[in-house]
Amino acid sequence: MTSLNSDVAWDDFNPREYNRRNYLFRHPDDEEILSLVRDHFSDHFRKYSGRLGSGIDVGTGPNLYPALALLPWCDSITLLERSLSNVAYLREQRDSYEGMWDKFWDVLCKEEAYRTLGVDPRERFREAIDVRKGNIFDLGRGVERWDIGTMFFVAESITESLDQFRLGVASFMTALKPGAPFAAAFMENSKGYYVDGREFPATSVRKEDVGSALQGYADGANIYRLGTPDDLRDGYTGMIVAYGRRNG
Repeated sequence: MTSLNSDVAWDDFNPREYNRRNYLFRHPDDEEILSLVRDHFSDHFRKYSGRLGSGIDVGTGPNLYPALALLPWCDSITLLERSLSNVAYLREQRDSYEGMWDKFWDVLCKEEAYRTLGVDPRERFREAIDVRKGNIFDLGRGVERWDIGTMFFVAESITESLDQFRLGVASFMTALKPGAPFAAAFMENSKGYYVDGREFPATSVRKEDVGSALQGYADGANIYRLGTPDDLRDGYTGMIVAYGRRNG
C-alpha cells in the first residue's frame, strides 16, 4: 500500500536526531549543493540588482541552510513547515541559531554578497525569518506569492506517491512570482528514511522525473545529478539539484 503524505505522523518527527544524523558534520554533497545555489542566486542578482521583498523555503524541516542561502536577498523569509516539532525547533533557532550551522554559512561566504552582509547573520536571520505552520499542498491555493524560493529534500521525502511528488513540485513553483529565482534539491532513488526509530516515506525519483515535474513552470531549468558513492549517506543513490527562474 502506497504511503501518502496525510498518512504520516509528522508531529512525531525528531528534529534534533535528524540533524545529528545529517548536519552535525558538513558532507561534501551538501557543500556542492550550497555552492551551486549560492552561485545561482549571486549570478541572478548581479543581473537584476536590488534586494527582493519576500522569500520562502518550503518544507524547511529542521534544516536551516536553505534559509541561510536566501539571507542576503530578502527583507522577509517565510519558513513553511507542517510538523509541529519542526516548527518548535525553527522558532527556537530564529532567535540565535546553533553553531552547527556556521560551517554552512562559511560555504556561502565564498561569494561576496554573503561575506559582506553588513550585519551578523544571526541578527539578520532573527529579523527576516517568519516560521509558519502550513502544508505544501495548500500553497498554490492562496493568493500570496514570493519573490524567491527554495525547497530542499521535500517533495520526494513526504510521500511514496509519484503523483503527490509532482503536485508538491507544482505547489512550490505556483507559489513563486513570474521571473522568481528558485533552487530545489531532491534525493535520487530514495528508499525512505528513519528518524529516531520512526520510518518516513519517500518517492524514488530520478533526474528525468524532476525535469518532468518542472516542465511548464521553469522551462530551461538547470538540473544536475550530484554525488559519488564515497560522499553519500545510506538510503539513496545521489542528489539532484534544480535551479532557474519561474516562467513568466
